[in-house]
Amino acid sequence: MTEGRTGTGETLGRTPPIIGVTAYEEPARWGEWVREAALLPSSYLRSIERAGGVPVLIPPQETLRGLATLMRQLDGLVLAGGSDLDPALYGAQRHPKTGPAHPRRDRFELALARAAIEADLPFLGICRGLQVLNVARGGTLIQHLPEAVGHHEHRPAPGKIGTHRVRIDPASRLGKILGETADVPTYHHQAAQRLGSGLVAVAWTSDQVVEAVELPEHRFGLAVQWHPEDGDDLRLFESLVAEAAGR
Repeated sequence: MTEGRTGTGETLGRTPPIIGVTAYEEPARWGEWVREAALLPSSYLRSIERAGGVPVLIPPQETLRGLATLMRQLDGLVLAGGSDLDPALYGAQRHPKTGPAHPRRDRFELALARAAIEADLPFLGICRGLQVLNVARGGTLIQHLPEAVGHHEHRPAPGKIGTHRVRIDPASRLGKILGETADVPTYHHQAAQRLGSGLVAVAWTSDQVVEAVELPEHRFGLAVQWHPEDGDDLRLFESLVAEAAGR
């Protein structure tokens, strides 16, 4: 294996950091039960573990009173993918293709993103996570990319992960991790439109859709529009875990 993709985390030489990962809250079936559950694709958890971290699920919570305590207990955070944000949160009318609202998750994750920034907690946003970060900073979203770019390459078909190439600013943190280009797993129909306060675009597809943003003043504040957990390249997770281990 190449350096930086060992997947063992052994080179960190210290106690594995605790990485919180946001989760869905959806009806689920197991055994004889059909109940509301906190869940997340295991690919997120495996990627963090292979990168040397200890993943812990963070489901949506009704109250926000425990956020400061949570920030003290975590070494890093992944804002995971999922459902569309409610457009009312960024002052837009709902597009017919925008999915149903999940107000508890939206409210909690927006507060979580702001708390992570305030605490200077290393974080990685993934797909919805980029959109949460952008809206948390006062930005807006394109609600249905096919209308804006004229194709479906960002989400080829329902339930089917695609691949496309991104161009990366080589001077950015992301560029130092991945280089100037990368072929990445993609599944999204929304994207950042107006960037939120302090965010800088650092990766784009050929149709100029923003595929990654950074918060330059933050210790490790990075979000990508693609799904690294569905690929074989662990470098984003390894970089997050390495930074989190330095706390």
